[in-house]
Amino acid sequence: GVSSLGMKKKDYFKITYDLTMHIAKVLREVNPEMIFTYVSGSGTDSTEQGKVNWANVKGKTENDLLKLFDKAYMYRPGYIQPTGGLKNTYKIYKLFAPFYPVWNRLFPAYVCTLKDLGMSMLYVTLNGFKSKVFDNYAITLTGKRESERLSQRV
Repeated sequence: GVSSLGMKKKDYFKITYDLTMHIAKVLREVNPEMIFTYVSGSGTDSTEQGKVNWANVKGKTENDLLKLFDKAYMYRPGYIQPTGGLKNTYKIYKLFAPFYPVWNRLFPAYVCTLKDLGMSMLYVTLNGFKSKVFDNYAITLTGKRESERLSQRV
């Protein structure tokens, strides 16, 4: 995906919606039983009627992916705390990192870790889940479940 900042609505729609749906349709032809996971972001508007263009485009993309695949999951993370030791992390995250514990306590609905996001995707892919849309609470909950499951295997 790309940021909508400074982009024309048409260009943002083409990259965010058209490209995603094209790829999704090709993948569905190859394997209609596949599990499709899409990361949109906190603030996505599934009504497609909000005042913020990027949120409507992401909402439309989610809605159409959910119609296309029987097993599709939409992830809406807010701030994602990177895993320590990553080399390709924006420098700004180094400034934000010390604040993550505070944000996690005060605003848990808006933050998650990269580890929890990845673990959540593994958990949901392996086990399914009744919810199709994951906010930060659901990301953290399912991410912790997968981490616990894996630690019990060791």
